[in-house]
Amino acid sequence: MAIFTNQATLTYGGTQVLSNVTTGQILESLTVRKTSLESEYAAGEKITYVVTLQNSGTVPLQGLTLEDDLGGYQGAGGTLYPLTYETGSLFVLNDGAEEKSAAVADEQPLTVTGISVPAGGTAVVIYAANVNGYAPLDTGSQIINTVTVSGDGLAEPVTADFTLTVSEAPLLTVEKTLSPLSVTPGQSITYTFTVRNYGNAPADEETGATITDAVNPVLTDVTVTYNGAAWTEGGGYTYDTSTGAFSTTPGALTVPPAEFTVSPDGQITTDPGVAVITLQGTVG
Repeated sequence: MAIFTNQATLTYGGTQVLSNVTTGQILESLTVRKTSLESEYAAGEKITYVVTLQNSGTVPLQGLTLEDDLGGYQGAGGTLYPLTYETGSLFVLNDGAEEKSAAVADEQPLTVTGISVPAGGTAVVIYAANVNGYAPLDTGSQIINTVTVSGDGLAEPVTADFTLTVSEAPLLTVEKTLSPLSVTPGQSITYTFTVRNYGNAPADEETGATITDAVNPVLTDVTVTYNGAAWTEGGGYTYDTSTGAFSTTPGALTVPPAEFTVSPDGQITTDPGVAVITLQGTVG
């Protein structure tokens, strides 16, 4: 909404008289709404945004510019952007037809030029951004970003916000190693399973994380440890000496959440929670 004022002048016989000042309002004919196909974010995830521009006026709006601040916030050394525009992902529709004049003028913050919205019509701007190393990952964290649309025909820029909340869940990986790499029958070998949690929530009993493995060759005299402590068969694990099938008991494997630290340049470093399982036995 913009405010305008007017004042008239009456001239007669060499005399000027000023009228009162009238005040009016120009109601914006453009509304902007921003949404995302995702409601939460995690490290490295792609976020797809949809920005809808609705022109309720009787005059088309042409040559508009859209700027997305990509969630920028003030940090070490200036503005830090937790989202990175995915190059080539821009797609613009003008009343359902592709708007070929729209183009990316800058990627940080994202700036799109050449957008048109027909009278009584709609333009839809679609693009993707990737969660990068500046995105906060602790529980409760958010990325709040704003789009601003400006250009001729608008009394002032029009904005819209959208908020993403970090996903609160474990994010597990598993690495398996063998020692020694060369063995002979009757020799003892050790398999080590290292489980890392890059998420901000623990993998607990409710998570039900389970490791299964078809151990070949089949081992005898099997012993299993979990974070250095001995596990009993039927408690923390099961092992079939005839097939070599190994499995941890659902819920027995737990992994603490990751810890997140901010480096001097604003980058967020992830130190994963770790759990280690060893499976030792004799080659038959």
